[in-house]
Amino acid sequence: MAMTMHDKAAEKKDTSQWPADIAAEFANEAKAPNPCVGSTLLSENERTRVWIIRLAPGERIGFHRHVLDYFWTSVSGGRGKQHVHDGTTVEYTYQPGETRHETYGRGEFKVHDLQNLGDKEMVFMTVEFKDSANAPMPLPAGLRSQAEAA
Repeated sequence: MAMTMHDKAAEKKDTSQWPADIAAEFANEAKAPNPCVGSTLLSENERTRVWIIRLAPGERIGFHRHVLDYFWTSVSGGRGKQHVHDGTTVEYTYQPGETRHETYGRGEFKVHDLQNLGDKEMVFMTVEFKDSANAPMPLPAGLRSQAEAA
C-alpha cells in the first residue's frame, strides 16, 4: 500500500467514512509529515532508528509517515485498528512475535495511525533502516533517543 510522491494528489482519498477528527488529523499530516513512527525513539545511529510503541487500551498513536525500509515486531500481541492513506480502515489481531518487513522505493511512502482495540497494553518495536531508497526525514527538534537522554 505504498504511495509515491507522484501520487500526492491521490492522497486525498475518500476519508468521509472516518470520524471528523481523524480525517482532519490526516489532512494536517499531509501538510506537515510526521516522521515519528513510534511513541519513543529508543536508539539512533548512522544506520538505524529503533522505536517502541506502547498503547494502553483505547489509546492511539496518530498519523505518521513511513519512507524508510523497516520492520516491526508485535511484542505483546493484541487487536488494533489503522486508518491508512488510501482511505481504508483495517482491523487486525497481532500475535506476539509477529514480524513484518516493509520496503519503499524512491518517492514511496505509507501514512497510517494505530489504535489499541484490546483490553491490555499493546507493544510494538520498529526498526527503520536509514540506507533506504529515500532519505530519512528529519526528526523534530529536541527529540532525543531514550539512550541519549539517560
